[in-house]
Amino acid sequence: MRPRTLRTALATVTAGLAAVGCLTAAAPATAGPAAATVGPATVAGPATAAVGPATVAGPATAQGRPPANACSPAVSLTGFTDALDKTTYDGAYVGNLSALAPDRRGSLAALSDRSSLFRLDARTLKPLGVVTLADESGAALDSEALVTDRDGTYLVSSETEPSVRRYSRTGELLGRLSVPDDLRTAPEGRGRANGSFEGLTLLPGGRTLLASMEYPLDGDPADLVRIQSWQRTRHGDFRLGAQYTYRTDPGLGVSEVTATPDGRLLVLERGFTAGVGNTVRLQLADRPGRGTVLHKRLLADLADCPALGATAKQPQPNPLLDNFEGMAVTGRSGGRLEVLVVSDDNQNAVQTTRFLGLRVRA
Repeated sequence: MRPRTLRTALATVTAGLAAVGCLTAAAPATAGPAAATVGPATVAGPATAAVGPATVAGPATAQGRPPANACSPAVSLTGFTDALDKTTYDGAYVGNLSALAPDRRGSLAALSDRSSLFRLDARTLKPLGVVTLADESGAALDSEALVTDRDGTYLVSSETEPSVRRYSRTGELLGRLSVPDDLRTAPEGRGRANGSFEGLTLLPGGRTLLASMEYPLDGDPADLVRIQSWQRTRHGDFRLGAQYTYRTDPGLGVSEVTATPDGRLLVLERGFTAGVGNTVRLQLADRPGRGTVLHKRLLADLADCPALGATAKQPQPNPLLDNFEGMAVTGRSGGRLEVLVVSDDNQNAVQTTRFLGLRVRA
């Protein structure tokens, strides 16, 4: 992707998501006879009036006022929906969502860490299809991150080994990328169990793939995580590339990394404290390739966003917060990036599957 534009697929997704009504009035998801529906009652009542199209935040005014629903000078909230919380589609639980990726078919792919890959309507977020993923032996994945490649296939990371595998649109396993030995989960390597490849993104142009570790390797500083790259060969496959380091805020891990149109990285840092709730911060990191250390700056702490009527099922610094884990850039509006974020409810009664729409000046 060139800095001045986004691929057609992203623009198509944005056409729906930028009309913020999709975040406040997702249609019931009729999934056929075997599936439950997404009940409209799960859409937050008070917030639906507060986040309609009239409140979509544009750039700050000439008088220096912050945008509407500002989380920070760089980030504003364009809406949220809980409409898919605790629902099913075609027998699959629509939750545990850990990754999002615009699909070349004009829809949105959403990945569950329980091996389900959903296709969502870009405007309503209504499920349109689901496939089940598996490893080489047919076992389920701890699938955490997702990229739609230029040929329409999916690159999916699992943090069990960790691994990055390629799947067809119908869920057929097509191949697997090499992973450095030191990133492997202990005892084979220095990776932490349930703390490896949590983020995955493809840089503009499609030649560089990046996977971010969630937590430090054994022996590394407590705030240092690794980001592994692969370079596309002339045959279209990927070979191992450079490894980068990134410093997190104290006590936080990297739950997602997503490339901007100019090749910099949006990084979602996340943590949880029992009795207090989640910390979720959106950072902007350097474009990889200019040294092996990726520097960052804070765009917003999502606790500072307006709640817009959201409710929480457990203590939170802001009731809007939950276990946000997936993120995708879906387009541009008024010189800002449209970003969609989703939470992983862990199929837990006190957590919520929630989508947030953000407008970001990066």
